[in-house]
Amino acid sequence: MRQVIIWDRTNRELKQAGYRLSQKGDIRIFGTDTRGVGYENKLVMTQNIGSLFSVIQTKLTHYSVSLAILKDHGLAGVTAGLKNYYGAVHNPNKYHDNHCDPFVAELFSTPPVKNKHRLTIIDALLVQFHRGPSYHPRWTARKNMLIFSLDPVAADTVGWQIIDQLRRQAGLPSLAEEGRAPLYLQTAEKMGLGQTSGKIEIKEIEA
Repeated sequence: MRQVIIWDRTNRELKQAGYRLSQKGDIRIFGTDTRGVGYENKLVMTQNIGSLFSVIQTKLTHYSVSLAILKDHGLAGVTAGLKNYYGAVHNPNKYHDNHCDPFVAELFSTPPVKNKHRLTIIDALLVQFHRGPSYHPRWTARKNMLIFSLDPVAADTVGWQIIDQLRRQAGLPSLAEEGRAPLYLQTAEKMGLGQTSGKIEIKEIEA
């Protein structure tokens, strides 16, 4: 069996999500704030920002899978697989201007992410379609769906479509009508990171 690391920024976040921390065995679970882990000491530059990456992303893993919960986001519009990598850097607060565009795409295009990312899994079992990313039960809906994609941009685009569908059903304006469309997805496509709607093949499998 190949070794797997389930990780996040902090051990606290992992425990809140229901994980039991472990640094032994084939499946290890720990955060970047674990003693002896931490962040690199050399900045990785995007077009606009320099960041220190988690040592877990740079040195402890050969490949990475982005497992993200599908949520509305007050600034980004949608937070899913691409934006999930904000958890891999020490300064995600620097990436939120202009609805996170082009910052989500630029961060994903850095070598520590792009060269290792292999799969996006989006948890759309319970979707926060409004007032996210914090949990507000009134604005959640069960979709009972998991999205798997080798194309990270396509995965998030489908997530955007799901959120807008749920917003319409709840009588809410679309993200674009609210001025919160996740334009970083179009930027990501222009950068060659994946495809947006109109070019996406969707296969539905019922369990």
